[in-house]
Amino acid sequence: MLGLLKKVFDLNQRQLNRMQKQVDQIESIKDSIARLSDEELKQKTAEFRARVEKGETLDDILVEAFAVVREGAKRVLGMTPYQVQLLGGIALHEGNISEMKTGEGKTLTSTLPVYLNAVSGKGVHVVTVNEYLASRDAREMGELFEFLGLTVGLNLNSMDSDEKREAYACDITYSTNNELGFDYLRDNMVVHAEERVQRGLNFAIIDEVDSILVDEARTPLIISGQAKQSAQAYIAANAFVGMLKVEEDYTYDVKTKSVLLTERGITRAEKAFGVDNLFDLRNVSLNHHINQGLRAHVTMTKDVDYVVQDDEIVIVDQFTGRLMQGRRYSEGLHQAIEAKEGVKIQNESMTLATITFQNYFRMYDKLSGMTGTAKTEEEEFRNIYNMNVLVIPTNRPIQRIDNSDLIYKSMTGKFNAVAEEIARRHKEGQPVLVGTVAIETSELISNLLKRKGIRHEVLNAKNHEREADIIINAGQQGAVTIATNMAGRGTDIKLGEGVKELGGLAVIGTERHESRRIDNQLRGRSGRQGDPGETTFYLSMEDELMRRFGSDNLAVMMDRLGLDDSQPIESRMVSRAVESAQKRVEGNNYDARKQLLQYDDVLRQQREVIYAQRSEVIDSNDLQQIAKSMIEGTINRVVEAHTPKELLQEEWDVKGIVDFLEANLLDEDDVKPEQLKVLEPEEMVELISKVVFEKYESKQDALPAEQMREFEKVVLLRTVDSKWMDHIDQMDQLREGIHLRAYAQIDPLREYQMEGFAMFEAMIASIEEEVARIIMKAEIEVDVELEAVQGEAIHVSSDGEGEVKRKPVTKGEEIGRNEECPCGSGKKYKNCHGKGL
Repeated sequence: MLGLLKKVFDLNQRQLNRMQKQVDQIESIKDSIARLSDEELKQKTAEFRARVEKGETLDDILVEAFAVVREGAKRVLGMTPYQVQLLGGIALHEGNISEMKTGEGKTLTSTLPVYLNAVSGKGVHVVTVNEYLASRDAREMGELFEFLGLTVGLNLNSMDSDEKREAYACDITYSTNNELGFDYLRDNMVVHAEERVQRGLNFAIIDEVDSILVDEARTPLIISGQAKQSAQAYIAANAFVGMLKVEEDYTYDVKTKSVLLTERGITRAEKAFGVDNLFDLRNVSLNHHINQGLRAHVTMTKDVDYVVQDDEIVIVDQFTGRLMQGRRYSEGLHQAIEAKEGVKIQNESMTLATITFQNYFRMYDKLSGMTGTAKTEEEEFRNIYNMNVLVIPTNRPIQRIDNSDLIYKSMTGKFNAVAEEIARRHKEGQPVLVGTVAIETSELISNLLKRKGIRHEVLNAKNHEREADIIINAGQQGAVTIATNMAGRGTDIKLGEGVKELGGLAVIGTERHESRRIDNQLRGRSGRQGDPGETTFYLSMEDELMRRFGSDNLAVMMDRLGLDDSQPIESRMVSRAVESAQKRVEGNNYDARKQLLQYDDVLRQQREVIYAQRSEVIDSNDLQQIAKSMIEGTINRVVEAHTPKELLQEEWDVKGIVDFLEANLLDEDDVKPEQLKVLEPEEMVELISKVVFEKYESKQDALPAEQMREFEKVVLLRTVDSKWMDHIDQMDQLREGIHLRAYAQIDPLREYQMEGFAMFEAMIASIEEEVARIIMKAEIEVDVELEAVQGEAIHVSSDGEGEVKRKPVTKGEEIGRNEECPCGSGKKYKNCHGKGL
């Protein structure tokens, strides 16, 4: 009765019962589908596409589509999906995780929802943990999909943009999680719409979903720019700035801490550096170095904002007065201070783009996954990814015997016992798989086996091609394989001839992992598809998990019983205690990932805004209105900053407004202080806007319309990219120190959200100001090429030699190590793009 009640109220079972009705429907039409010729079966794909276009949902055609795939698999692959695989396929289609034991055919199961979702024409991504598995599955399952009339693409790291674009354009694309994430980031750095490789993120099925969305969830994907070797530029700018005089060559606004060159200062800069127009697009880098030099000299004070210690600039925390070792000012300000103080100037490096797997995969319209072990992390999958875990029953009952853990007093005793057990089973011919937590452990056991003269393979998950070969042969008679617990995921261990009679594959775990999933993954290597098998974990009082979670009482008990190193304790109670310890660790790890995600969400929201606006700029051919609105925003802000409501009209800083306008938007005397003194702020904005937009129109009239639009696009993209990269750096620095706020009884996350938002607002204002300044001050003489902006965003400046634009170097080009790098840097290939090859 209790079992019946449990089944009724078991959500997993209720879901399976519901899906079983669809499975029965698929079964009921299998004969009619089987009577179709190959050509008629292929025609079904076109029929499904047409029905979806006319308004039918994928759920409406699920039963027929699954029946078609099932029949196709039988004809092409010689495999017919079992009913449990149909259940797994339905769970995947519904955006859930199918927990299917090792050997239950997850790869074949995935073909059902992949086909169904691919007929929509929006693209399906099948995600694997390494390129070997992606290539294998694309090749093997691709035969089935191509037979049914769908296109299959494979996305590899070695491909160029055109090859990737072609792969993503296919109905079904196989790829690794890393490559998908990097392609997304690269797509949001392009300057032409046609350079993008990905299309919309529609539906992804992730193989080994727990590995990617839990174990690697916190791993950020980062695209870094080459270090900027710009010491000479900062030294030159520092020497020039040191000659300038306040009020004559520059103005300093104490309230906003902004320093601006006057007309005289601009003229002196142009003369000193031999340029015609400081605000020309070609002089952006020079302008940047001069501005940072000014900030270093005027706004940053030695022994107040920073100190010089051991020939390095160390920032002083303005709140605590403490030295902030290892922290650096962004946007080149730190380098400018180093030049000012005459210490060694460190190279600049920058993060161009970054995203975590958590945030990347949450952007898909629908997400699902497969693994043999996910139930223990169900709460995390549900809360973070909105996916439920459905445990799919095995096709045949599990015959594997899972023994109680054996606990030894010391590690030496444990490893000796493991070696003895391997030798005993090896002598009988039974294959043995030894799971280790660390690489050092696998080498230690390997040495013990060498002494006993036992031939074995060691697998450390370094070579995926070799890994698959070793795992495939691990079930042969007499085979002994030592592997780190995660090695060989995604590859079945099939039993060799006569192995079933010997008891199947014996799995020996040498230590409990801090996650139960990893232990279950190791156990699941044995007893696939109803095969016999046996698993045993060997532990010791000196194991890390045992030491961390109070094994003192157990150690005392072993001493009292007088047990030596060769005598283990075998106890279900101890196994339960270990499992309880694992649950606590899993809880701690989940909390850490959850907290990281909360911090990451701040940058995610900002990234989505920036990328959406950037995409709008790339896709638009007329940015005039956006450019004008940025100029208007800049005018509004400068008037507002210098005419605060709390001051009387005669106290307003009208001269500050005029100085700003002359430095950034207008020529000298276009607007005079006397004109503004008699006006209200709204009237000031109106007058300034009139003068600025008259200048804008005259500038526009002097150029062909297309050239002006192209120029605006270049300026917008270059500025957004440059400011966004600096913002990422600043957010990183903010996050590094934010936890210290907790000491002041302040919630660090809330502070990070508030300060991050304020920094984002400041960045948007800075983008608008920079765009307005360049558009109004730059003199356009030649055709502006959009490529200029891409070079500006990620080029490397050579020391004092002007700017060297680096071209991408694609893999596969035959370049000698000592030849000059084709990117244009002037370095040898081995010291540039050939590093590490």
